[in-house]
Amino acid sequence: MLQTDNPVARDGATRMRDAGRARAGLAPAPNELPRTATQRRPTVSIIIKALNEERHIAKAIESSLAALRDIDGEVILADAGSTDRTVEIARQYPIVIVRLNRIEDRSCGSGPQLGFQYSRGQYLLLIDGDMRIYPGFLPAALEALRQSPRLAGVGGAVYDREVDNEEYEQRVKRRDPDRRAGPVTRLNSSGLYRRAAIESIGYLTDRNLHGGEEFDLGARLHAAGWTLSKIDLPLVDHFPHRGSAYRLLLRRVSNRNAFALGELLRAAIGRRHFWFIVGKDRQLLLALLVTGWWVTLVSVPLTLRGWPAAFAAGAILLLPFAAMWLRWRSARLALYSVTAWNVFTFCSWLGLWRARKSPARWIDSTVVQAPHLDDATPRARDGDAGGSASLP
Repeated sequence: MLQTDNPVARDGATRMRDAGRARAGLAPAPNELPRTATQRRPTVSIIIKALNEERHIAKAIESSLAALRDIDGEVILADAGSTDRTVEIARQYPIVIVRLNRIEDRSCGSGPQLGFQYSRGQYLLLIDGDMRIYPGFLPAALEALRQSPRLAGVGGAVYDREVDNEEYEQRVKRRDPDRRAGPVTRLNSSGLYRRAAIESIGYLTDRNLHGGEEFDLGARLHAAGWTLSKIDLPLVDHFPHRGSAYRLLLRRVSNRNAFALGELLRAAIGRRHFWFIVGKDRQLLLALLVTGWWVTLVSVPLTLRGWPAAFAAGAILLLPFAAMWLRWRSARLALYSVTAWNVFTFCSWLGLWRARKSPARWIDSTVVQAPHLDDATPRARDGDAGGSASLP
């Protein structure tokens, strides 16, 4: 098992990546797993981010290996410190497995970035541990990227399966332009990215973000002159969390996913993609409207007295519930919508003030399994600052 916070090999691709970091105003970063002189970059690296996905990880890995059957590639499991059998199951397959060393580094943004640190592919396909890839997507996506030099990433249709709660029921019904084929602002859930585009902006996903990492990535790519698109083909089946939507909402608070909007905005302040975030994120507008709703409710007793105040407060309080009932034609979905609005808006204000680490900083991690290192055991260079590599 290789423990590393600063891998030791550099090559031309790494220098290209460091040049991208310099253009983004970031410091050079450490390297990925070492390669021997006879090894070359595979065409595709499939990066699976996972946390406690023992129910789905085998299917995710098997679908990834099947997708690479006729394509030179590798599969990397970026594990966020699972406490179930996720890693044990994954070790049965010929894939790279890397794991976070510190629980405090766990976030939606750190998962893909962790996998990227160890990846070698010319293209990067990001999926979650509860997804299964459709085999026909990769060849079509690769062809689209080869035909359009300024196209940074390609997505496809994402199908949510076994939906049984309000959150995912609304997601399926919601009309989202970024879910349709054609140019998009982001590749939510999954997408195939051009490595050269990622290296040109310095890093893949922001380790500080507990959600919204795909939008942040899309904004940074667009600001650098790249584009994103979706093709009219299925990409993955997604098997999301089941059970109570309110229990899931509490989980999103505890794992800080509900803080994501504020974290996203803070990450963009002073950067060239700031106005892209402001102009394209409808959740930001919604958070401002909810905040205005709070201010209006608080101001009623300060400006009115007696029955007029009670009537006005009641009308203002019920207005969003009525609006959501008209939209969804369901009291159940209306109640969940308003509840989720308030939770996410409150947490977003907290997220805006959260401290940040450098997003390009190497994520401290352990290599659990790396089949391509069988003939390339790494050794730390004398005087290599900041870390070491060792084998037990």
